[in-house]
Amino acid sequence: MTNGRAVTIDPGELGFSPERLARIEAFLDERYIAPGKLAGALVSVSRFGEPAYHCVLGHADVERAVPLADDTIFRIYSMTKPLTSVAFMMLVEEGKVALDDPVHRYIPAWRGLGVFAGGTRSTGFATTPTASPMRIVDLLRHTSGLTYGFQMRTNVDAAYRMGKIGEIEKAGTLDSFIADLAHLPLEFSPGTAWNYSVSTDVIGYLIGVIAGEPFEDFLQRRILDPLGMTDTGFHVPADKAHRFAACYQPKAGGGIALQDDPATSAFLKPPAFVSGGGGLVSTAADYMKFGLAMLNGGTLDDHRLIGRKTLDLMTANHLPGGVDLPAVSKSLFSEAAYDGVGFGLGLATSTSAARTLIPGSDGDYFWGGAASTFFWVDPAEELVAVFMTQLMPSSTYPVRRELRTLVYSALDD
Repeated sequence: MTNGRAVTIDPGELGFSPERLARIEAFLDERYIAPGKLAGALVSVSRFGEPAYHCVLGHADVERAVPLADDTIFRIYSMTKPLTSVAFMMLVEEGKVALDDPVHRYIPAWRGLGVFAGGTRSTGFATTPTASPMRIVDLLRHTSGLTYGFQMRTNVDAAYRMGKIGEIEKAGTLDSFIADLAHLPLEFSPGTAWNYSVSTDVIGYLIGVIAGEPFEDFLQRRILDPLGMTDTGFHVPADKAHRFAACYQPKAGGGIALQDDPATSAFLKPPAFVSGGGGLVSTAADYMKFGLAMLNGGTLDDHRLIGRKTLDLMTANHLPGGVDLPAVSKSLFSEAAYDGVGFGLGLATSTSAARTLIPGSDGDYFWGGAASTFFWVDPAEELVAVFMTQLMPSSTYPVRRELRTLVYSALDD
């Protein structure tokens, strides 16, 4: 059963078939909630800036029998990245930094970073010089040569794991994170390949350096407060802890097991390491506000975040040679790896909807988080969709592509 509010506007007035939209709830309940594959799920869809569909299913906390609700707070992990990237582009618009600036201009200790040629963290690394310096654009589009420890692919990944580099619950700080990376090699010469990585955490650090204030304060002042994203932040305050969802993982033999208890979660306290790549918690309503601002060309309710042409630049494909992700990706894991999908400045973009084999539009853009959350914006259809749940890893089920299929099949205009 749906736990949340009903949409008051007739979906038919927004170009949707109500009967086909009703398939979404039935599908999620039958396929995922009733069998215990997901504890709960929330779907919110807007079109032409108006709410078109909303359903809330299952539980926020199975162990305590807490139903999922409209105001449930979720770990959005990598859905932090688009917010951080927009924040950085504000500084680009103000002329304080340029996309082709070398990163070592702002992090001098990185000037001599080399490319992995052999060795391990314990024996020492051999490196070769980069063909060209890492640039700001490489961080935004993940062509920097940095990595994530969870990629489980190379000796460099292993060094990240050993040092817990980029892990949200690490005891270090943004400053120590940057210092640690100065001693590790790059996976490849910047600009030559794509690898899902800690690059956006570095962007968060650079925001603090360039803006002259802590990254989290800049994000609060320039994006969260203007948009009224009152439930979004880097921790869950004590007076909102009762709204915080549990996070789960698949259990051997079927079902789910508790992965992060909301009563003892590290997200209940302000973090030492403020992660621009994956540190935020949020609600579906808050993230919808961000999605609507993006759909509206960077503005919502008279609050302009970035200019329309800046947003166009962000959502263009910036991969080397204009290719798709699979052509240049070295990642074993990413939140998107389809044919027909490129990558812009902080999020993925569909370069050919036909090649993805999923309904959508050329030029729609999207990203997801490690706990299976997801959002997309489709300018051609003037559509924004937000999906919230809490199951790690996000690769467990194809629910995102299934949801896209269900939403687009309900269009009736």
